[in-house]
Amino acid sequence: MVKRVRGSRTGRPIMVLLDLLGRRWVLRIVWELRDGPRRFRELQDAIGASPTIVNTRLAELREARLVELDAAAGYRLTVLGRELLRLFLPLHLWSEKWARATGVA
Repeated sequence: MVKRVRGSRTGRPIMVLLDLLGRRWVLRIVWELRDGPRRFRELQDAIGASPTIVNTRLAELREARLVELDAAAGYRLTVLGRELLRLFLPLHLWSEKWARATGVA
């Protein structure tokens, strides 16, 4: 069964991913996990969101298999999560160039 998401009638994988990544705090959580595992409270403090929101977003990221919980170390990116982060790197570099060219930052 195809999972429909906001803005999409098809539920195609790219639309499902963009819907997930467009949710508030999701990209920030992924970014904060880039250097390794973090415990819940540390992650919450780093992003400044409420515990409820952080818990909800972590649950969504776990369901999407981008984040996993290691009981000893805390939350960390999965292999898929690390691959996604690597794919964002060129976009991050391009956005820096764009910001300088347009003066948006």
